[in-house]
Amino acid sequence: MTKPSYWKEATEALASRDAVLKPLIARHEGLVLGSRGDAFSTLARAIVGQQISVKAAQSIWNRLSDRLGGVSPEYLTVARGTTLRICGLSGQKSVYLKDLAMKFRQGELDPRRWHDLDDETLILELTRVKGIGRWTAEMFLIFYLGRPDVLPVADLGLQRAMRAHYNRGRLLSVARMHKIGATWAPWRSVATWYLWRSLEPVTGKESRDP
Repeated sequence: MTKPSYWKEATEALASRDAVLKPLIARHEGLVLGSRGDAFSTLARAIVGQQISVKAAQSIWNRLSDRLGGVSPEYLTVARGTTLRICGLSGQKSVYLKDLAMKFRQGELDPRRWHDLDDETLILELTRVKGIGRWTAEMFLIFYLGRPDVLPVADLGLQRAMRAHYNRGRLLSVARMHKIGATWAPWRSVATWYLWRSLEPVTGKESRDP
């Protein structure tokens, strides 16, 4: 994992303007966002991992890799549905992975273009893939591309943290979450990361994607 170039500037700005974030930033100093792997496998893993445990997802991924000789757009587009199901994928996830693989092979999804796209345009492009909802696209922008200003309001972990820290545990509307988050711009990804950390040891990103 690598430290984004903007991290120091972002944490200093957030600590100076938000009394909730200031102690969280001090408590978790040195921990940063980072990306690893390639774009295709990152998105494919996100699909495989939907609504199952991390351990189960890794087991399926390992079986896919062993059976196909690697998990790539080329191998997945020609893989039989029965082969994917033997590896532990549902019929629906098999369709999702094949759709993702085909869009990569045909150039409909081209990671070389993504750095030139703004967040909303890229989210729209990614959510055209079957099985990738807005939450998955936002997680990809934060953790793979390192985009600094994403606020994933559908994330259950972020909702819990914002309720606890900004509304005495009571429910917050999406509009209110956006209003609070507006004060963090242009570092909303960084603020989100520290609010996730505040939930530890029950940490992690929780999806509302199918």
